[in-house]
Amino acid sequence: MQQKEGEFRLKFLGGVQTVTGSKSLVEVDGKKILIDCGLFQGLKNLRRLNWDDFTVSPESIECIILTHAHLDHCGYIPVLVKKDSKEKYIALYLHKN
Repeated sequence: MQQKEGEFRLKFLGGVQTVTGSKSLVEVDGKKILIDCGLFQGLKNLRRLNWDDFTVSPESIECIILTHAHLDHCGYIPVLVKKDSKEKYIALYLHKN
């Protein structure tokens, strides 16, 4: 289905029916933006999800936006970067509350 300009899609790739492995994909104007990129933690059946195939081509992701830096929100980034054949840069903006 073709997206109209300005229209967006939201797909949950992790953190569904659990509080761990947060990953959400936003698609807008032909760009894919990943919100969080977390590891599944806890019980073995959850941790095994970290070895499942990633459902989106890492090369197609424009950027990753982190809500915060807990492992369940950022711990999968090294795996995703390893699978990505493009050179990309990660920039962090840190602030003090």
